[in-house]
Amino acid sequence: MAKDPAAPGRLKQIRMLVQITKQGDPKAMPIVYASALGTLVVFVVLGLFFGWTWYVTGVFAALLVGMFLFGRRSQRAQYSMMDGQPGASLAVMKNMRGNWYVDDKPAAVNRDQDVVFRVVGYPGVVLVSEGPGNRVQRMLVAEKKRIQRVAVDIPVYDIQCGNGEGQVPLAKLQRHLMKLPRNLKKPVVSEVNNRMRALTPAMPIPKGPMPRSQRPR
Repeated sequence: MAKDPAAPGRLKQIRMLVQITKQGDPKAMPIVYASALGTLVVFVVLGLFFGWTWYVTGVFAALLVGMFLFGRRSQRAQYSMMDGQPGASLAVMKNMRGNWYVDDKPAAVNRDQDVVFRVVGYPGVVLVSEGPGNRVQRMLVAEKKRIQRVAVDIPVYDIQCGNGEGQVPLAKLQRHLMKLPRNLKKPVVSEVNNRMRALTPAMPIPKGPMPRSQRPR
């Protein structure tokens, strides 16, 4: 019988995910094991009174509880490890399901390495920034004006991703994006994305004095 070539890859991914979860949340795996075992014990006790079929149901119920909790805790652990890292919001948005177009390159960058990423979806164009609110607000306003010149009738939203006042935490970014109103239809989303790809990204301001060869005469 031929061996499934995809099986080792899946097992390796699960092991890596378990290791990441342990690093980000040391209590996660004990909670997952205890919850699954507790569920199994409950169904075993029920099986003593109502028959052996409860044993089989208990095994499946324990697996479902364990998988559900592992998914939730592993996602939370990954967010905690990514929080504060450059490009964390981009990684979260690229894992979103649905008709979302996420640009890998920043739409704007300043000399403090604050960035603004652009994503196009059913709500319209969404700008997501990383950095302190007092710095990224000007970048968001400037980028919003650039987009509105190209797509006048398209809604443009701006979101500050971070842990400051008025910002959206990384762990809630996906949920926040999914709650935005659905203003566009699928063909329009693709058309708007093509318009956005034609925009040249805003270049960062270089540090230090300008070279003599580039100084205006």
